[in-house]
Amino acid sequence: MEQHPYTNDLIQETSPYLLQHAHNPVNWKPWGEDALEKAKEENKLIIVSIGYAACHWCHVMEHESFEDPKVAELMNANYVNIKVDREERPDVDQVYMSAVQLMTGSGGWPLNMITLPDGRPVWGGTYFPKGKWVEALKQISDLYTTQPEKLIEYADKLEEGIKSVDIIEVNEDEISFDTQFIEASVTEWSSVFDHQKGGTKRVPKFMMPNNYHFLLRYAHQTKNTELKDFVNNTLTKISYGGVYDHVGGGFSRYSTDDKWHVPHFEKMLYDNAQLVSLYSDAYLASKNSWYKDVVYETLEFVSRELTTSEGAFYSSLDADSNTPEGELEEGAFYVWTKEELTLLLGDDYTLFSNYYNINSYGLWEKGNYVLIRKDSNDEFSKENNIDQEQLHNKLITWKNILLTEREKRSRPRLDDKTLTSWNALMLKGYLDAYRVFGEQRFLDAALHNANFIKDKQLQADNSLLHSYKKGKSTINGYLEDYSSVIDAFITLYQNTFDQQWLEISERLAAYTYTHFYDPKKSLFYFTSDLDPKLITRTTEFTDNVIPASNSIMAKNLFLLYHYTDNRKYLETSKQMLHSVKPQIQSYASGYSNWLDLMLNYAAEFYEVVTVGDELSSKIKEINKNYIPNKLMAGSFSESESPLLKNRFVENKTLIYICIDNSCKYPVEDVNQAFSFIK
Repeated sequence: MEQHPYTNDLIQETSPYLLQHAHNPVNWKPWGEDALEKAKEENKLIIVSIGYAACHWCHVMEHESFEDPKVAELMNANYVNIKVDREERPDVDQVYMSAVQLMTGSGGWPLNMITLPDGRPVWGGTYFPKGKWVEALKQISDLYTTQPEKLIEYADKLEEGIKSVDIIEVNEDEISFDTQFIEASVTEWSSVFDHQKGGTKRVPKFMMPNNYHFLLRYAHQTKNTELKDFVNNTLTKISYGGVYDHVGGGFSRYSTDDKWHVPHFEKMLYDNAQLVSLYSDAYLASKNSWYKDVVYETLEFVSRELTTSEGAFYSSLDADSNTPEGELEEGAFYVWTKEELTLLLGDDYTLFSNYYNINSYGLWEKGNYVLIRKDSNDEFSKENNIDQEQLHNKLITWKNILLTEREKRSRPRLDDKTLTSWNALMLKGYLDAYRVFGEQRFLDAALHNANFIKDKQLQADNSLLHSYKKGKSTINGYLEDYSSVIDAFITLYQNTFDQQWLEISERLAAYTYTHFYDPKKSLFYFTSDLDPKLITRTTEFTDNVIPASNSIMAKNLFLLYHYTDNRKYLETSKQMLHSVKPQIQSYASGYSNWLDLMLNYAAEFYEVVTVGDELSSKIKEINKNYIPNKLMAGSFSESESPLLKNRFVENKTLIYICIDNSCKYPVEDVNQAFSFIK
């Protein structure tokens, strides 16, 4: 057994990020009552240091400062030191992230905050080099000893600021949602579109799947070819870039340059989940076969590297891994040198280097190349005088050679905890891929995961737990867990027509009304009323890389209303959208999921109801078409469900196209049914 000179309280934790710090000389404690009580009893300032397992700069700061016994001595003498995994405790992260953004104007991870013994912040930032960190720690502890009232006064002001961050003014206007408002929002947003390289005119470039999901749908429904071209160009450029793993499938977190070339190499479950959904729908809308390859390769990666025997999904793979010399380096697992590639590919090297740009375009640093494409297979075939089938076979061979070689390398560390909300996103990704491509194994993976959530994370009182590892479910669920699971289970119902998934969704919705809903704001809090209180109880309403838990919830309630006829769901959904509406127009990219919901209200939204023996084959036919403004309901026989009641006719399979439960006459032919959809 390996001997360590230091061991702290994090050794009892299950989070891989916290365990990475368990042998630091810093006396780290996990977030909780014990650590907070200790600070009060000893009248010590607190260091709250927040990060996550796949975070590159978190590791850098650990190596420079937290592994240094002299720095640790200073931290231990003057502070109670608390380490937080932001993925396990997004509630704590949100509070201190708001604080650091108020203090410095920006945020990120690692997030390092100094607080009073009561947890109220007084100073903070992100990554600090060792010298600056030590200097700040000395200055602040001296100030607390000599003039504590200065820090207390600052903490009072900052607390007010933090509490005001997510205050939404009551919208006194009359509720109305129209397409002109959406059009104006998209027009304003389009001023930052990068029509050449895709995405927006900024660096770094994040994929932001919900942005492009909405824009794809909006372009389709409004027949806006320019917008459609922009979305397709973006999706093509992202998936040709180095942010996409051309050898093993799957996406890294973001691009550090404007051509999607060199990623920040960590691979997060939530990105891959949402991008599978996005590329599946993009394939349906465009029939671009490359999008299909992206979906299949990404799901192969998820199956191979992020899936447990229980059907759950791990959280992430680290950006860093060991070089052959044993040095921890970002991207070491994924990059290639010319020498390696020449040796591995032999006579095919020249063709390969043309395809993946082993030249100045694909060069990164230190003689390392990140594979990047420029051309479609069609263009490449013509330019290089090789037929499509031959190129296709070569690509398969090259990928197999490189994947086999790569498997010999030191692997990036795996964050092997399972988060309920991210699992629900991946479950939905599998379901969207199944809906579009009809692969039974995608549905099997989805059902395996849904049953894992139902059996392990859903409790008898209809509450959810947030985290799971090695047979142990922990941490009371957040709104993101409830909203994402309801969303995934409604999607599962729409693919299987198994009523239990709708029933569980309703029970979870009832639980969120009881424990999360704030009728004054007409929004849901991020934390349950059963959780220990933090400085403030946050409300998450801005869409980020993952849509806001409130925007997902508002869409869920819209759908549940259609399935149940319960008007409470409809009224809440409308009121939620109305509450955030004043924020949308000036910052549409931060509200794309809300805009998607607004489109449901402002334009036609269809209920496609199919009843009868041939339900499965009819649904497969329906699903060959991109119809983003619809929900599906179905049954093989008579049903009491509001959308299905009195719709069954013996020996017939009938399709009803309805708007708000008002239906056209039923037909048996799918194409005839489509003629009712504008």
